[in-house]
Amino acid sequence: MSHDFAAKPVLTGELVTLRPFTEADLPAIAEVLNDPDVGRMTMSYTSTAELEADHTGVEDVREFYLRNATATDRLDLAIVDNANGAVVGEAVLNDYDAATSSANFRILIGPAGRGRGLGTEATRLMTDHGLDVIGLHRIGLDVFSFNPAGRRAYSKAGFVYEGTKRDAAVFDGERIDEHFMSRLATDPRP
Repeated sequence: MSHDFAAKPVLTGELVTLRPFTEADLPAIAEVLNDPDVGRMTMSYTSTAELEADHTGVEDVREFYLRNATATDRLDLAIVDNANGAVVGEAVLNDYDAATSSANFRILIGPAGRGRGLGTEATRLMTDHGLDVIGLHRIGLDVFSFNPAGRRAYSKAGFVYEGTKRDAAVFDGERIDEHFMSRLATDPRP
């Protein structure tokens, strides 16, 4: 397969639609990125003080999201809640490795999109696309130990636990384990 990340699809499920970002989405994704839980779950920050001090604005994300809209080595899609049309997060395939036909998966969901299965469906849609259309063999991810809901969602979407990197990160002085999971093209579909 060609492993083509240049095509930017629209992936539609019952709960969410994944689609390329537009400039109109930038205020919504900036708001998601400002959510303290997003900052903590992604370990973008190492303390509560950093979370409270950071204020990402539209201009801070404009170049990154609009550049990724045309990237040929990654796929960044907005997660749109089908119930109300709101952008509630992002789903991303990045860190592509041609030698192993693999990529990393990451997802961000703001408060308006949590607790309703949107993340599980977005994960399944994006990783099915990566395995079935892009032609990847392996999609990996990491999830921190303080995010058991994320780990459950990844398991429901077909990811298999591989191992733990103990005390891999520190948040507010507390050591945090990092869990690794993956989906292979040869795994059964969820």
